[in-house]
Amino acid sequence: MKVTTLMNVRALLILTAIFISTSSLKAQTEITRAELLTRVEYIQENIDGNNIGANSGFKGKFIFFRIDGSLAEGLTYSYRQRINKPTSVQSLFDATDFINLTYTKGPWSVSGGKQIIATGGYEYDRAPFDLYYCSEYWYNLACFQFGVSGTYAFTEGNDKLTFQISESPFRRGALNPDNDDIYAYNLMWTGSHEWFKTTYSINVMEYAPGKYINYLALGNRFEFGDFVFEFDFVNKGTNAQNFLLEDYCLIGDLCWKASDALNVFVKMSYDRNKSVTEDLCVAAGTDVFRAGGGIEYFPLKNNRNVRLHLNCCYTDGESPAANSLRPNQTILDAGLTWKLDFLSVTRK
Repeated sequence: MKVTTLMNVRALLILTAIFISTSSLKAQTEITRAELLTRVEYIQENIDGNNIGANSGFKGKFIFFRIDGSLAEGLTYSYRQRINKPTSVQSLFDATDFINLTYTKGPWSVSGGKQIIATGGYEYDRAPFDLYYCSEYWYNLACFQFGVSGTYAFTEGNDKLTFQISESPFRRGALNPDNDDIYAYNLMWTGSHEWFKTTYSINVMEYAPGKYINYLALGNRFEFGDFVFEFDFVNKGTNAQNFLLEDYCLIGDLCWKASDALNVFVKMSYDRNKSVTEDLCVAAGTDVFRAGGGIEYFPLKNNRNVRLHLNCCYTDGESPAANSLRPNQTILDAGLTWKLDFLSVTRK
């Protein structure tokens, strides 16, 4: 079956699910979210002053469908599908970001299905339609994988500890092209305390059978009035000799809520890998810095379902040609994001 045919069939199934979720299933289960979101934009990309035509012009970026709800007391589900992303014969779940079932009893919860790999960091944690430009590390980590996880919530849910076993994001990678039987072992702590929030993790991921790369990811979020500052530090390595500061990423994002309708932000990232050839996200020899900023405008009063954005970023440094971030790269991006909330529609 051709990929395009699979996409059309999947799109039809999604549309059917929309009608089912907002009608007959509503009487049987509690649906807490049912929405369709898309982002379109106009982009100009230049490298060394030369326009990159293939990456410029009007672009349809995302079409997401998401539904969340509960099947019974303590039993919840979550599902997000990219309608515009192709699938393959090998995996019909390529365009499914996550689809999982979670059972919660007191402070404990267990979950299984396709999940987000439990890795720390706030850039990593954001939905892709809320990101305009990212670090090299973010672009190349295949973060949606099948797995199982268990979570324990401390102090009334302000702190949570999660252990997860999932497929490795490096399966079928350059160092392991033909084997899906490799895994990632992830321990993550998330905390929420007034003005300070965290998402920290220790990750051990196979890049080939019996061979591992280790992650230490520290995501920090500071909230002061109308200002939010996020700072991530991600360190990667294969052993004690080449672990600390041989291969790492720094991300900083400062956002000012200027009004109910306007956000202003600046963001920087720095990716460096001196010698860790096993890192399949940031190639050895990478030393790139990216910085930029922009605005988000919400034209509907007391409603964030429509968003306009304008931003620009610049990248410089040393980077292998195959990487996503290129030296002397400038990107200008203006676009529109909108969300259709099916629950709001059916309540009217």
